[in-house]
Parts: sequence; C-alpha cells; structure tokens
Amino acid sequence: MFNFTVKYLGFLKAVPPLPFVFDGLLLMWSFLARPGLIDTLDEIESRVLHCDGASKTVHPYGGIQFNCNGKEVGHIHGNGLLDIRFSKKIKHQLLAEGKIEHHHIFKNSGWVSFYITGKADADYAIKLLHNSYVKIRDGATK
Repeated sequence: MFNFTVKYLGFLKAVPPLPFVFDGLLLMWSFLARPGLIDTLDEIESRVLHCDGASKTVHPYGGIQFNCNGKEVGHIHGNGLLDIRFSKKIKHQLLAEGKIEHHHIFKNSGWVSFYITGKADADYAIKLLHNSYVKIRDGATK
C-alpha cells in the first residue's frame, strides 16, 4: 500500500492534511497487523531523544522527525520505514552491508531507507540515526 500510494498518488502530499492522515492509517495498520512494531518504534524514539540536543517534530510528509540543532537527523513513518540522509559515500558503504535500501523516492541522493520490521531491527535503526546525529551535531556537511 505504501509504495503504491507514494508512486501513484505522491502528488497528494501537497494537500496539507493528507500526509498526516495517511501516516496515521499506516500507524493504525501497524498496530493491528504488527503490534510489536509499535513498541519497537517507541523504544527507538525514546533512545534517540536521550541524545543531547535531540528533539522530535512531525515530519512534513507524516511520521516522526528527529532533529539535532534544528536539522533533520531522520524520520520514521507509521509503517516502520526509517529514512535518513547521508553523504553518497556513506550511503554506498551502507548499501554494501546489505541492510538498507536506496530511498524509496530519492534513489540517486544520499537518502536511504531502512524497514524496521520488529525488535531485532531496533539497534541497527538507532545506529543509523546516531551516525546521522553525530555528523549533524559535529557540524559535518558531507
């Protein structure tokens, strides 16, 4: 459902409430179909927010956005899709590990996607978010 909606109905993200409604539906579906995922997303959120200067906001296209010094560290959609921006060099290193994918929309950018499917993915998701957080915190631009 997510990929179909993004691919064929992505233009609807410009309608102000629709991304939030869609992400809310994803979250409800996750709650019903994969209840353990909600606990995992809560754990990730809690651990990321323990970092100095970390905060969260609502992502413009739905989900929870984590920030450091006013810059996006990454965001998680209600279906467990974690999106994070790295340099292209780091992205290619991560791709070689085989755990992440090209971003579901911006394939030729530094953005990556990681699908969190359950508790076993929490540590890797936190590692990815922490790496992004450290680069932003330390002022790295690439």
